[in-house]
Amino acid sequence: MSRIANVTRKTNETEVIAELNLDGSGKNQISSGFKFMDHMLNLLTKHSLVDLTLSATGDLTHHIIEDIGITLGECFEKALGDKKGINRYGSALIPMDETLARCVLDFSGRKSLVLDLTLNECEIEDVTVEDIKHFFNSFAENAKMNLHLQILYGEDQHHKVEAAFKALARAIRDAKKIISDEIPSTKGTL
Repeated sequence: MSRIANVTRKTNETEVIAELNLDGSGKNQISSGFKFMDHMLNLLTKHSLVDLTLSATGDLTHHIIEDIGITLGECFEKALGDKKGINRYGSALIPMDETLARCVLDFSGRKSLVLDLTLNECEIEDVTVEDIKHFFNSFAENAKMNLHLQILYGEDQHHKVEAAFKALARAIRDAKKIISDEIPSTKGTL
């Protein structure tokens, strides 16, 4: 069974092209136009063991990063298919120097986001905190997942976001695993 998805999102504001392989090894080729976002997506692929090719262009930073979240979420939803056999749930506690992040997720087919990153309103490298929050919201909504992502403590804003992306990656790594030949739901569908 191939768990690969190709999604292109083209609007009057942006164009995002992505290919995702859930059963990859962490390889990627990412060009979002934002060094910090490229770094975070690199971490996401490396630690979740998915392969990702992604390019994004557009008018405004906010539009581009939000549309990357939408496109990446659609890739996950499409690649997971009927979700037959997946673990479904994933969780991780990840340290990044003085910071500790927790992520718990469920590829339930329904979006719910609880996001507590305790970030100061600022720019982190070339991306604003507001745009990072929009990325996570768009990703969760379009992956149709429950996503609980929290910074338990930390000081450095870069470390907080990096720990959050790594925790998300490790939780995805758990949740996407094939562990049976059944849909993991008493309803029989996700």
